[in-house]
Parts: sequence; structure tokens; C-alpha cells
Amino acid sequence: MDESYFKGRGAQIKTQNRFLKAHYVTDHIEGLDEPLLESPTTQIFFETPKKIVNKVDSPDLSMMYSMNPYQGCEHGCIYCYARNTHEYYGFSAGLDFESKIIIKKNAAKLLEQHLLNKNWNAVPIMLSGNTDCYQPQEKKFEITRNLLKVFVNYRHPVGMITKNSLILRDIDLLKDLASDNLVHVYISITTLDEDLRRILEPRTASSIKRLKTIEALAKAGVPVGVMNAPIIPGLNHHEIAHVLKAAADHGALACGMTVVRLNGSIRKIFEDWLRKNFPDRFDKVWNQICSFHGGNVNDSQFGRRMSGEGNIADAIHQLYRASKKKYFSDKKLPVYDLTKFRKGGNLSLF
Repeated sequence: MDESYFKGRGAQIKTQNRFLKAHYVTDHIEGLDEPLLESPTTQIFFETPKKIVNKVDSPDLSMMYSMNPYQGCEHGCIYCYARNTHEYYGFSAGLDFESKIIIKKNAAKLLEQHLLNKNWNAVPIMLSGNTDCYQPQEKKFEITRNLLKVFVNYRHPVGMITKNSLILRDIDLLKDLASDNLVHVYISITTLDEDLRRILEPRTASSIKRLKTIEALAKAGVPVGVMNAPIIPGLNHHEIAHVLKAAADHGALACGMTVVRLNGSIRKIFEDWLRKNFPDRFDKVWNQICSFHGGNVNDSQFGRRMSGEGNIADAIHQLYRASKKKYFSDKKLPVYDLTKFRKGGNLSLF
């Protein structure tokens, strides 16, 4: 691997921000005395938003509401669709996304205000719809834990998805919610190949830790599923059956999947990463991703963007359906109990 490769980071470049008029360039690299780009250290920024719960209108997603206590994510997953949102803050979707982390310290208070609204009726809220709510900074700031305390206090349903075993820190709150059928947890497992995982998702928990997290949650009575996503042809598509079997063997009750799509700046970030890590199969992987999305890697068409189309996509979905039938036909997550919600209760935690 090239000595200039930034180990421990997913993106290897700092992409241009479409919202900024000025940006750094290296058009005349021979005139620079030192490298313009270095592997960045993590920087923390604080935001004080006016609301934390967001309505999701996409027909591709079953969740109606989501919330994100963090913007940006140190996990550094190279394919992450959330990278583009970092540009709204004036940052790059590349290295900035995984090194400049924005913390929403008032998230729990905002959630409580939302639940106290007299017009709000209990609907599951997803933690998180964008960046991972158990990314490394959560260990220090405990914003997700404080959000869970609000859900517990008001007996409100919540869905969660994460790659991080840090979720087990909050197993006391999750067990409390599970006792009233108020929580579903999904653990995301993209690959069981640790060599691939280290460069694809450099700061995430290992696949073994994620499987043990599924096992620990299941043993505690917390309903848990596995999300095998994204499926990247030529890199991890052949692992679908192995991932689903391993998750089911460890106690997962449900499964899901999506295919990779490289929207916005992610196209350039992923292309650079793929050329540097898999030059021998770049053309094969790139062309197969294009085949998913009508000849492009950037796809915004509802229905197709997350599932793909064409012969390769069909083969992947057939393998997924067969694996789901084999390992999950007798399993399912319990239905949320929306009747437990303490609507407008005088139960403030703040």
C-alpha cells in the first residue's frame, strides 16, 4: 500500500464542497513545499439545533421519523450516504466527514420537548437515520444514552441501528424498553472478512464483536436483527448467506439489505478508494455498480436506488431471499406497543 495512504481513515481525499465558492487545489503540486493534505486528527464542534426529530418522506424507507445526535462519523465507512450532508456545514464529504464531528448536546432536551407536544402521537423514531448514534464520541458525551432515558421515561417506541458494540453499555435501558415491546435494534454487518472490514469501515467494531453484540442483546431479551448493507458486487456480495446465517445463529430475529449507491461526492471518494485498494478489480466492481443504477453509480430514483436492477442485482436478491427463507423463516421481531406512551406526561427529566 502507498506510504501516503491514511491508515485508520476511510476517505483518502478531501473533496470539494459544492456550496463553497473557494477551495484548495493542487494543480501546481510542484510549487508546494509540503503536502497540502495530511491524515487529520479528530476535531469536535458543538451545535445547538432547534429540533432533533425529523420526518422522513422517502418511499424507500419504512421509518417515518429519525433523529441524529451526531453529524459526521469517525467510523469512516467509505460508502456512507451521509457524507454528503457534511457539506451543508461547510465541510468536505471526504476526510472532513470522519474527522470533524458535530455534537448536538441538547438532543435529549429537544426530544422531550417533541414528545410533550400535545399533537404528537407515538410513532417509532429511528436512532439514527444518518450517522451512527454509537460512534466513538458517544463513549464520552453519552448523548444517545440520554436520549434512551427519555424514551424509557415516556415509554415511547424507538428503533436503533449501529455498527458499534458500545450499545451494550446501555443494555439496562434497552431491557427496560424491551419489556414493553418498545425497541428494535439492528446491528449492521457489511462483511465477515476482517481484511476487507478494516479498509471498508476502518473505525468500526470487528464482525466478531458485532455478532457477539447480537448474541448479548438477544440473551437480554432485546429484539435484534441484522442489516447486511451495503452489498457491493465484487467485494462482499458472495457473503450474504454467511452473514445471515451467522447473525441468525447468534440470535438475530430479522434481516435486511440494500445495495451500494454512490450519490453526490461519494462517487469520487469511493472511486479513489477503490483504485487504491483494489486496482486489479476496479473495472469489474465499478461497472457492476453502474449496472445496478441504469448505467450510473449515482442514483436518485426511488425504488431502484437502494435495491438496484438488472441481472446482477436480480442474482443478489435471489441469494438474499433464499438465505432469508433458510435462516429467518421462523423468526420475527415483536410488534411495537404504541399504547404504552405516556402522552404529555408531567415527567420532565430536565
